[in-house]
Amino acid sequence: MDMAVIVRLNVDMKSIGEVAARFGLPTHVLRHWEAQGLLTPARAGDRRRYTDADLHRVAAILISKEAGFGLADIRTILAARSAPARHEVMARHRERLQTRIARAQAAFDMLEGGPCPHHDIMTCPHFQGLLADRLQPSSVTGLDRRNADRAVEFADGGGSRSRGHSGDVW
Repeated sequence: MDMAVIVRLNVDMKSIGEVAARFGLPTHVLRHWEAQGLLTPARAGDRRRYTDADLHRVAAILISKEAGFGLADIRTILAARSAPARHEVMARHRERLQTRIARAQAAFDMLEGGPCPHHDIMTCPHFQGLLADRLQPSSVTGLDRRNADRAVEFADGGGSRSRGHSGDVW
């Protein structure tokens, strides 16, 4: 490759600082994504150089993160060679999101009762209704419920950290 082509390629490519600034990210995030196998920028000596394709990939990573995907799932989605493989990851994420939405709705339902005039929350009719709903047998019990709570915690970004309680919304 002649020198003019190399110079033109480097001019069309972006530095890590330029890419980070464009997306409002610290440079260490791009380095981390590279270490995780999400990005593979070209190198000019010891410097990373990003193409338009890399910029599209950064945008795809950000969209996926905003949708709640973790880096491992994003890597799988971006590397999937077939729609069914990608859809499997997305279906699992959809299930986790449905669980999170249900928990958020339960939290909203608790708050929707408005300011309760009762001094003891246990005597509030709205709260008693929520308790009655919670005390109903469910299809998820015992260990399965704890695992579901952990999955939701992980999906919420909690990883393996304990919340100090069973994961209930309040």
